[in-house]
Amino acid sequence: LITLIVVNLLGSVYGYYWYSGQLKATPVPLWLFTFDSPLSTTLFALALIGIMIGMENKLLQLIAYTGVIKFGIWASVVILDFWLAGGAPTVIVSFLLLSHIGMAIEGWVFLRHLEVPLWNVFFLALWFFTGDYLDYVIGIHPYLYYPGQFKVAAITAVALSIILLIYVWLTRR
Repeated sequence: LITLIVVNLLGSVYGYYWYSGQLKATPVPLWLFTFDSPLSTTLFALALIGIMIGMENKLLQLIAYTGVIKFGIWASVVILDFWLAGGAPTVIVSFLLLSHIGMAIEGWVFLRHLEVPLWNVFFLALWFFTGDYLDYVIGIHPYLYYPGQFKVAAITAVALSIILLIYVWLTRR
């Protein structure tokens, strides 16, 4: 767990740096919904710290695990779409792809063992759909590699929200 905490916190720091330009152009009250991946990895690290010190929080764990899955897959789809459109696979973007695939995997490893009450599922729905609305209706989604990616990014985000909510609903025990 310590290794995962350190890796996620280091990735979070880089992620916040990655979003620094976008944050400057975004109103402060919307920041919470602007830096999706680094916030998810920060919450993931906090959830693991909670497990380590015996202070588990099911809602935090649910948001963290599903968040790293959603934004890990979302970023991977956006990167692969960019490459398929002719974008250059640079070292940094290749590393981003691998790290986001890792996010999705780690989230899945922990989510499949999580039992949550029904109200947590409703809160997760509110969290996801508020973020999707702000991203793709209000327009604070992460910067994309090219303008033609908006439709792919929006469909992927909403589809992942729905799929993860259905999964959690069906497996919440």
